Amino acid sequence: MSDQLTGSGQKFHDIERADLMTPLTKFLKSAERTSHLSREQRLRIVEQALLLLEMNYVHLPLKQAMHAVNPIQLLKLLKYRLETKSSKLEPVMRFHTRLLAIFASLRDVHTSYYLPDPFAFQVAYLPFLVEQCFTGSQQRRSEKFLVSRVMREMAGASSLTGLSAAFLPGVEALYWNGVPIRRAIELNGENQAGSNPEARLARGLDNLTVRPLDAMLPPDEKWVDLTYRSKSGAELTQRFEWFVYDSSDEPAATGPENKRAAVDIKKAKTNQFKKMFFAPPRAVKAQQAFKQNFYPQTRIVGGREYGYVRLFSFNATNNNFDQFVKEVQRVITAEDFPQEGLILDVRGNPGGNIRAGERLLQLFTPRRIKPEPFEFINTSLNLEICQRAPKSYELARWIPSISESVQTGAIYSMGFPLQSEESCNAIGQVYYGPVILITDALSYSTTDIFAAGFQDHKIGKILGTSDNTGAGGANKWEYGELVKVLGRGGKTKFKPLPSNASFDLALRRSVRVGESEGRPLEELGINPDHRHYMTKNDVMKDNVDMVRHAARILASQPCYYLSVQAGTGKNRTLRISASSRVRPRERRRRISHVDVFVNGRPHKSLSARNGMLSPTTVAIGKSPKFDWLVQAFDHHDTLVASARSQR
Repeated sequence: MSDQLTGSGQKFHDIERADLMTPLTKFLKSAERTSHLSREQRLRIVEQALLLLEMNYVHLPLKQAMHAVNPIQLLKLLKYRLETKSSKLEPVMRFHTRLLAIFASLRDVHTSYYLPDPFAFQVAYLPFLVEQCFTGSQQRRSEKFLVSRVMREMAGASSLTGLSAAFLPGVEALYWNGVPIRRAIELNGENQAGSNPEARLARGLDNLTVRPLDAMLPPDEKWVDLTYRSKSGAELTQRFEWFVYDSSDEPAATGPENKRAAVDIKKAKTNQFKKMFFAPPRAVKAQQAFKQNFYPQTRIVGGREYGYVRLFSFNATNNNFDQFVKEVQRVITAEDFPQEGLILDVRGNPGGNIRAGERLLQLFTPRRIKPEPFEFINTSLNLEICQRAPKSYELARWIPSISESVQTGAIYSMGFPLQSEESCNAIGQVYYGPVILITDALSYSTTDIFAAGFQDHKIGKILGTSDNTGAGGANKWEYGELVKVLGRGGKTKFKPLPSNASFDLALRRSVRVGESEGRPLEELGINPDHRHYMTKNDVMKDNVDMVRHAARILASQPCYYLSVQAGTGKNRTLRISASSRVRPRERRRRISHVDVFVNGRPHKSLSARNGMLSPTTVAIGKSPKFDWLVQAFDHHDTLVASARSQR
């Protein structure tokens, strides 16, 4: 089966969790009794939403242009109706529906309205998952939707009809309450915030049977009649009742730090639920840290070993994102990890700490990593935020350009990275084989930024299982953080929201570097170099065809090796060796020479023979400071491998 859900699998009949699972009908009846917002409370929510979108939302001009929407006017109309005392107060769920629709029209997962209690921490679910795959040739490709996971044991399972023995992983979903399954997925996706058609379809599928209720409406139907084709070819229909799970006792799906974060909260919560209840246990090395962030494998294709790393999340806090990068470094340089080709799989990764994602890039390339700059939209409120924020937020750099916008009329501030270029290159390259990145339409936030950096620095090819990534390029802030920054002394006050309602906001947008310098990442995303159409073998048998496709691309790429060992003692030395493996017709891509730099200055150049440098000792002399850099070049004088002293 697809490995997207790797984790410590649980069962729905777990006694400790069974009492936290409630039929949707029962939950909604309870919600109707307990969910109430007065006219004043609704006005507070709408007024704060207006303030955010008018004065802070960085993508507003882009979204208005690309989607022909006017969320400001919609909010003003909603506010006007609430202020008209003679008008009847509509049911609270209709109020939530209007707000969710306004925010969904922005097609921005970073900018969301989160429903108040009792919907917070609640997840509606059905006991199965559906995944997309394709059959046939390129000329006659056919799309199918397979049931990939089934939980046959769950609290109150199948209370209406009982679960059929024919309903097994691998059956083909055909109709959803009589609606063709693809159309049902499209309709679900249209209510969500994917910034391009690929992303909306992917989100409609991802949340078809798992729906976090604080970020989307409860299902309209109380049960689902799913028509499917069994393995014997018969068309059967199974009825499933929606249940609601209370996840308030579970660890947070994302870390607490958001000042430098870019994360799709809803996807993170969906992933957490799927891992908890649908994922089979997977054996990982006992000494591996950050097991919830990634896992490594060795995959064998055509008798050749390839490294495979599935990156689930960049969710690393301020205190451990460097440890996260070093743990990946340790794993991919281990003696038993293949060094002649690496597959990085970030499908479904909702993002996380931006610094973790950008710093990880250096491990795979000899080029110097340039972090993406971020920009504010120029408003008086954003200027006040930058002026009043604590020094640790590092917002002072944006103050001059936002101040000058009154004279210049510039829409956006100057762009500055969220971390120094030096911090993104402190380790340098440690993996020398070719690297390929696998993306999909659910690769979002920091994962979009990581994929952009991968492409902009020409680290390797990108293989997409969709034609685009999620296209989310922003630094997301939670509403509570803005309240905290401005405090009570602010000229414009962010006011606490009732009943734990909340917003997320794209506050700073990212723009790309390299050949795409200045191009916004939001909406445009990352287009892959190659497209892979997921097969039934991929869905049911651990992505075997996808890995085979990636391996074919890697096999055509040059492979380099560079080893540098620093000697100890008063007389400093470096022991250097290098080699290259390229296809016969690409001999000029073999290593030609290796240059040595010491303390920032050229020290020695070593010539390679037939693409290889035999182990050679380079004397440095007596030097209290010993900062070295070794670079290997091919016959085109292209930098192909690099190693440096660790800082």
